[in-house]
Amino acid sequence: MSEANQLAIPAFEPPTLPVADSNALFPVRRVFCVGRNYAAHAREMGADPNAEPPFFFMKPATAVQHHGRVAYPNRTEDYHHEVELVVALSSGGRDIPVVAALDRVYGYGVGLDLTRRDIQTALKKAGKSWEMGKCADQSAPVSAITPVATCGHPERGTIQLSVNDKVVQRGDLADMILDVPHIIAELSTWFELMPGDLIFTGTPEGVGPLSRGDHLLAEVSGVARLELELV
Repeated sequence: MSEANQLAIPAFEPPTLPVADSNALFPVRRVFCVGRNYAAHAREMGADPNAEPPFFFMKPATAVQHHGRVAYPNRTEDYHHEVELVVALSSGGRDIPVVAALDRVYGYGVGLDLTRRDIQTALKKAGKSWEMGKCADQSAPVSAITPVATCGHPERGTIQLSVNDKVVQRGDLADMILDVPHIIAELSTWFELMPGDLIFTGTPEGVGPLSRGDHLLAEVSGVARLELELV
């Protein structure tokens, strides 16, 4: 690299997630999320799933972390859990056909879309972007990624979250309004998808507040589990 092209500050490492049963690491490029992709959750949030289809938003890649302790963030007193199947992409593209979408998937995990609900609600009411409700530091913890060769492409199966050994969210992947191939295909009409992108696929009903000291166990049957403490 020539002197004229030297970096102004040291380059930073991308966030990474472990690959299950391997020493490999999965580098995270971007984090896409699907809102209201389970009808029961859409209704509990006051939306009509028949009139308001699922939509997309993003979280920063730096919100992703894997270790077992997650910090309760500043500027909220109503921090909510949302358990989700997470898709990890090995390749991407634009305008991906539904029939070819699963070819882009490296593997799957389980994650939590942690949300400053009080901030999100206030911003919604004010007609403002609710990004600050979704983008807290460490607000996207994710399990190890299980490769497709190990778990296949899960179309159904239990997804659940326990808080302090009590099940608070429980659903089935088959209840997603947009399944994984349709999520990838639709998202690729908005962005050119890239290797390293993660997609949080939506949460079942039962979202609710967390407290400091809570112990969380997120699971997708036959795919992954994530255990952590909110500190």
